[in-house]
Amino acid sequence: MAAKKQAKKFKGYSKHDNYDHDLVKVVSEKYKSIIEDLGENPKREGLLKTPERVAKAMQFLLHGYGLNPAEMLRSAMFKEKYSQMVVVKDIEIYSLCEHHMLPFFGKAHIAYIPNGRVVGLSKIPRVVDAFSRRLQVQERLTDQIRDCIQDTLEPMGVAVVIEAQHLCMQMRGVQKQNSVTTTSAFTGEFLSSDKTRKEFLSIIESKLH
Repeated sequence: MAAKKQAKKFKGYSKHDNYDHDLVKVVSEKYKSIIEDLGENPKREGLLKTPERVAKAMQFLLHGYGLNPAEMLRSAMFKEKYSQMVVVKDIEIYSLCEHHMLPFFGKAHIAYIPNGRVVGLSKIPRVVDAFSRRLQVQERLTDQIRDCIQDTLEPMGVAVVIEAQHLCMQMRGVQKQNSVTTTSAFTGEFLSSDKTRKEFLSIIESKLH
């Protein structure tokens, strides 16, 4: 009865549960053991559903392993004569550091110079998500995004800059709260032409929006 009342209260809302329930069960049991090994009581009221919640959270945070970024790009490529720089900046990134499995987060700025083909703009952030929703290091993530766009779209050049904060540096270890890590990767015109690279950097540093 309470559930029906809640459904009426939030009319138009529907819960989509797309988790692999067998995997959730297996991972939940492991987290239950971890909680106990760390000195807590997994049977305590506040922790009863924590192993399941964490298992679902991890499945969501790492769902990039089930995605094909190149196929995402191929699904929305179009012939077009446009040959100037295309920039998508301030793309939010959320990932997990593979060394401590703590989050790192920030923004990606991506540009490419078309060579007879363009791609639907929404596909570039989707490529970012596909690679970031895995156990990562920022350096590899930067290269993977660059290589995927270059190899699939075959533009005259690709530029990727990522700025991120790492909780493995802020919550533990060196504990530097204001540190930001910047990585970059270039191909083609962005690599060979200082003018092109500077134009890209100028655009991502500007406040046009």
